[in-house]
Amino acid sequence: NLMDNLNQKTLFKPVSFKGVGLHTGLFSKVNLIPAKENTGIIFKRIDLDDNNEIEANFKNVSSAKLCTTLKNDYGAIVSTVEHLMAAFYITGIDNVIVEIDNSEIPIMDGSSKDFVELINEAGTKELYAKRKFLKITKNISFNEEEKKISIEPNSENLEVNFQLSYNNQIIGNQKNSISFNGDLKEVYSSRTFCLYEDVEKIKQFGLAKGGSLDNAVVVKGEKVLNDGGLRNEKEFVNHKILDCMGDL
Repeated sequence: NLMDNLNQKTLFKPVSFKGVGLHTGLFSKVNLIPAKENTGIIFKRIDLDDNNEIEANFKNVSSAKLCTTLKNDYGAIVSTVEHLMAAFYITGIDNVIVEIDNSEIPIMDGSSKDFVELINEAGTKELYAKRKFLKITKNISFNEEEKKISIEPNSENLEVNFQLSYNNQIIGNQKNSISFNGDLKEVYSSRTFCLYEDVEKIKQFGLAKGGSLDNAVVVKGEKVLNDGGLRNEKEFVNHKILDCMGDL
């Protein structure tokens, strides 16, 4: 349970990975560098000469269209941060510098699996400062057309209940409830997904340039087009819980 672990943490040693961005199709290399207490999570665009640090803070969210994009006051951006952010949460990393030489975090296999495994392999280091927590003291809810989200106090831990609503037979109204002090493997290994008929629309927005069956689950009618099918029976909703985690 994260609550048992009251001290801030960082990586024990640096970690690197590389790959293509889901939406931009751009190739990038990323180094995760241990950071001192109270640094937080900072994205650093090392391909830019100056004003290249972007703090992972809700105030810096510039877009949430199909992925989460962060932008600093000087216009430097980094996009599709949510799967890496979720991995930091799951592994308990509070402080890290994310060096990246392009504008989008690599999609890897479409889940957070590679990130979680790399961080676990490198190990974590406890720092002296205590963690800061947001305490939810009252119910908050927000509706937009068919979509609804609510946040309620919970003294135990973080629990996410998520329900999808798709016309597609396979995805349908899948729902799941995940407590974040349990085993999260099914959550962090669940991949991003889309409907086959939406691929063209997404591409017309200039997005999903790097998308393929290697990094996204594609559903066509009643069939999953990926070899090997789904990784777990609730992979669709579990991936949305992962996204939600990363964004929170």
